[in-house]
Amino acid sequence: MRSNGEHTRTQMGSGHFAEDGFGRASYFRNLEIVDSDNSLSPVQSVTTLAENTNCYDIKSSHSGDWGTYFYYGGPGKNPRRHKPRDHSAS
Repeated sequence: MRSNGEHTRTQMGSGHFAEDGFGRASYFRNLEIVDSDNSLSPVQSVTTLAENTNCYDIKSSHSGDWGTYFYYGGPGKNPRRHKPRDHSAS
């Protein structure tokens, strides 16, 4: 977020929200971690956070084919979904 309280106009990923799913939203799948033995292990679950879901979002899940995965993205400052808050004193 910028100092004036607005989000950048820069899109994240493909510019589509996570809810748009396969073919539109960007994603990572078959997530793995490197353990202390330098071996790969499948990720069982992830915790996700999006601070302003009017601009960007993320959704995670798990399936047999994709393992643990998440969709993410958004258009950035989106006039249809985002109205900057007035942070001035009244």
